[in-house]
Amino acid sequence: MEMGGKVTNAMSIISKIYCSSSQAVLAVRRRPRVINGGGFVVTDCSQKVLFKVDGCGVLGTRGELMVRDGDGVALLLIRRKGGMVQALSFHRQWKGYSFDYEGLQKLVFSLKEPKSCLAKNNITIKTSSEHNRGNKNWDFEINGYFPNRDCSIVDSKGYVVAQVGVKKEVDELMGSKDLYHVLVKPGIDQAFVIGVIAVLDYIYEESTSC
Repeated sequence: MEMGGKVTNAMSIISKIYCSSSQAVLAVRRRPRVINGGGFVVTDCSQKVLFKVDGCGVLGTRGELMVRDGDGVALLLIRRKGGMVQALSFHRQWKGYSFDYEGLQKLVFSLKEPKSCLAKNNITIKTSSEHNRGNKNWDFEINGYFPNRDCSIVDSKGYVVAQVGVKKEVDELMGSKDLYHVLVKPGIDQAFVIGVIAVLDYIYEESTSC
């Protein structure tokens, strides 16, 4: 597995404006635990708010998440798929929808939950963008275990495009996983990465779940 060194072209999934030409380090902080499912806030190294994620406690609907930009504008609505067919499936599925200039929804990615929350792999993501998957039937997969804040998003060629981790000094100081960082490689859509993290957060019953 390689650490994404060859990912240079912009990989727009939500919008090109969220694709940086340089590597980005984002800080994710859980909102105060006033209500369950409050979500989290994402900032850059200068503490500027880049994204806000509303969980089910804010939206009032289980299995629903919203990613907003720093100004609160909705970028991505994410819903867990339900229904009778879902009940017969081995995997639950999440679908992420972006909004066009008229406010209409457009499917941009789908993510399959693992069969068990104890599983450390087997989470795959398909996007609506044109990608060369090779012999894979997915565009990205999750390697590692999100609750440990030690996981990565890997593309179908094996390159790590984003990495979730906790700085040692933060872990020692806080003793919790309410603050962690996400390293996003150049050209990767940061809004998409945060959308994926929002789903992982919900699957493992953390800040967005209620």
